[in-house]
Parts: sequence; structure tokens; C-alpha cells
Amino acid sequence: MAEAEEELGIRFPPAYRSYLTEVSSGGRLHRLARGPAGWWWEENHTAQRDLLRLPFPPPDSYAADGGLWDGAEGFEDRQTAGAVVLRDNGCGFATLLALTGPLAGTVWWDGRATCELIVPLSLDHPGGAPPLTFREWRDMGLIDLSHLLGPDWGGPADF
Repeated sequence: MAEAEEELGIRFPPAYRSYLTEVSSGGRLHRLARGPAGWWWEENHTAQRDLLRLPFPPPDSYAADGGLWDGAEGFEDRQTAGAVVLRDNGCGFATLLALTGPLAGTVWWDGRATCELIVPLSLDHPGGAPPLTFREWRDMGLIDLSHLLGPDWGGPADF
């Protein structure tokens, strides 16, 4: 994994690094593989490569900048800078892993397909619990995310 980290210019969060070296062979998550263009994740847009080294922006930062990002060229891509899609959940929804910045190692729900929101997966949204780490999410079995979404997201669904 050191070769991939060097080429990509990032250091994988420890739990994800462990997953890549001890477990990963594809399966439910998009696989990191070396292809003709170098290391990258299957099913991830290569346009994100240039943004991978940037810190993953907390979703509340989009509004905090006075709306300067909104409508700007590349806004959609910059919302997920520093993150990769771990898996597609159907209907345009995805599970993201923040790889860089203060939120590195945490797992997020990309719901922009219907509501323009990226929200943390958390065990206690009302209580203000932090986003799940990759290890916590992995230990839960990487399935059924419905109970990890905030209460305003809607009823349980088959993710």
C-alpha cells in the first residue's frame, strides 16, 4: 500500500490501510487497484484524483463560506474532495470514506441524488455522536445503513 499512498500523495487512515492489506479483494467495496493510469478505486471518477489530496470538507462548510462554492465550477466535485466512494447504494446514493483532513477515516452518506446532502453515518445523530469510523462501520458488517442516518432523513429503507 505504500506504493499507492506515495503515488496518490496521501496516507490511508490506519483501519482502512489494514483493510486493504489484510482483507480487500473487492466484494462489497470498490477495490483499489493498479491500472494503466496508476492506482485508483474501481467505479470512482478519475476526475477526483486531483482533489484527493485536499482535506475532505465538513458538509456544513458549504454554507459557512457565504455560498461562494455554490454554483462555482467544480462545486459538485469539491464537495467530496479528499474522499472516495466505498460502495454504490443504488439510485445515485453512495457511501464515502474521508481519506484526508480532520475527518479522515470517517464514513459518510452521499445523498446528493435527491437532497443535495452529504451526512455522516452515526450511531446517535440526535446526541451529536461523531461520524462512524471506517473500522466501526466495517465491524457492523457494511450493510443496512438506514439506522445510521439522521432522524430527518426518512424511514428505514433497504440500502
